Amino acid sequence: MSTLPPLPALRSFEAVSRLGSITLAADELHVTHSAISQQIKQLEEWLGVALFTREGRGLKLSEDGRLYALQIRIGLGEITEATRLVRARPRVDEVVVAVLPSFGLHWLLPRLPRFYARHPRYRVSLRASLDIQDLRQGLVDIGVRMGQGGWEGLAQKRLFDDELVAVASPAFNGGRLPQTAQEVVSGPIVRTVESWLPWCNAAGVAEPGNHALWINDSNLVLEAVRLGMGVALERRSLVHGALQRGDLVQLTDIRVPYPYPHWLVWPQRESSHTKQQDFSTWIEEEIASYLTELPPSA
Repeated sequence: MSTLPPLPALRSFEAVSRLGSITLAADELHVTHSAISQQIKQLEEWLGVALFTREGRGLKLSEDGRLYALQIRIGLGEITEATRLVRARPRVDEVVVAVLPSFGLHWLLPRLPRFYARHPRYRVSLRASLDIQDLRQGLVDIGVRMGQGGWEGLAQKRLFDDELVAVASPAFNGGRLPQTAQEVVSGPIVRTVESWLPWCNAAGVAEPGNHALWINDSNLVLEAVRLGMGVALERRSLVHGALQRGDLVQLTDIRVPYPYPHWLVWPQRESSHTKQQDFSTWIEEEIASYLTELPPSA
């Protein structure tokens, strides 16, 4: 005899023990009332113990049933999570990329059609998150991060250094845009997590004190600026496309280094090696092209 009870019987028992009703359990599992009753009877016979006591038309967990239900719930939860992790692992024809939402939206997404054109056999899944995802779990093939490098257990390659520039909508202030650094910091500012101090030091002006709005998400910042709500200091990589299209305007030539470079990071797994190499080669070429479009360093 197998030492493992039938899984349908365990699922039926867990549902009845949690919901306190055969009818509710049947509805949840999309089976008949009699099917649930039969599964419970089969499990009790298999175990040789009564899992429920009958009280009129209702059921009440016995002490053995209560203890068993606690362990079965844990076990089924672990099976569910293990199944989720296996199903979430990248497939052979899938490249799963972890990326910050802002970089994914404003830099990576517009360039992805060229990756598809070169590698039509792949489909790309972007896992956008503000949290640093653990790439060692096997759910992601490759990622783009900002930081100082040195992430444990990951191969990494420095992609490029970013910079901060002051931008506004062409329609900001009725089209009467700030012409000097002092005018930039004197107008309404959409404040972000980025410090104005390095930019102001480079410009020789005091930090702005008149902020119209404070936002901790770059995507919302750029939308607020596009709507003409103020001036913002943002990363070049996020505003480059909007500057080229004319949706935003760089207000002065002053720009300062961003302290956190962009990196390509990946877990070293044989099953993902070809995908990682293909994506790495492509994004490095895209970055080389992007860098040639930037204004020359002063």
